[in-house]
Amino acid sequence: MEYGKMVEARFLRRINRFTAFVELNGQEEMVHVKNTGRCRELLLEGARVFLEEADKEGRKTKYSLIVVYKEGTLVNMDSQAPNQMAAEAIAGGKITEIGEVDFLKREVKYENSRFDLFYQKGDKKGFIEVKGVTLEEEGVAKFPDAPTERGAKHLRELIKAKKEGYEASVLFVIQMKGVKEFRPNGIRDEKFTVALKEAAEAGVEILAYDCCVQVGKVYIDKKVPVNLS
Repeated sequence: MEYGKMVEARFLRRINRFTAFVELNGQEEMVHVKNTGRCRELLLEGARVFLEEADKEGRKTKYSLIVVYKEGTLVNMDSQAPNQMAAEAIAGGKITEIGEVDFLKREVKYENSRFDLFYQKGDKKGFIEVKGVTLEEEGVAKFPDAPTERGAKHLRELIKAKKEGYEASVLFVIQMKGVKEFRPNGIRDEKFTVALKEAAEAGVEILAYDCCVQVGKVYIDKKVPVNLS
C-alpha cells in the first residue's frame, strides 16, 4: 500500500479523535488523524510524524497524520490501512494460513455483522476479520488499546460462521516491526480477551502479522507468534 506526497512534522497536541496540531515549516498546522483510537503512547508532544498531503479540494485539513516515530521505530497509525494491506496480502497468497484464493471481496455481510473480507478457494468459503494493532509494550503487540464491544461481537459471529461450515479467521495486522509476540489486551478489555480465547477454542484461526513500514509505503510482512495464555 502506497501513499501520496509525504512531509515531516513535529507533533504538538491532539484536539479530539479526528484532529491534532503539528508544527510544520515553523508554523502550527491542524491535521486529520487517521486513527480514532487513544494512541497515547504514540502521539506524544515533540514526536516526529509524517503527513500525507491531501489530493482533494475543500477539505478542512490539508494533511493527514499517517506515520509516527516511536523510540526509533516507524509506526503506521492509519486505521484504514490494515484492511487494504490484508486484501493485498491475501490476494497475493502471502498469508500462508489462508493460502491461494479464487475469489476475494471486502465488506461482506453475515448475520448481524459485516466482516472485512470474504474469500472462496475451491469448494471452501471463509470470512476474515481484520484488526489493526498500534499498541506495543516491551516488545509485545496488544489489542485493543480501548474497550471494543464491536470487536467482541465480531468474534461471536465468527464462531457462529465456523459452526456453520465456513472457514473463519481473525487477522491482527501489527503496524510496525520489532515485536516478539501478540497478546490480547486483557487489562484494557477483558470481554474481548475472553471472546478471543473462546473463538480460538471454537476453531477460529487467530493470526498476527507485522508490517514493513516506510514513510510512504506499508505492507504486511512476517508472521508473529500469538500468545493467548
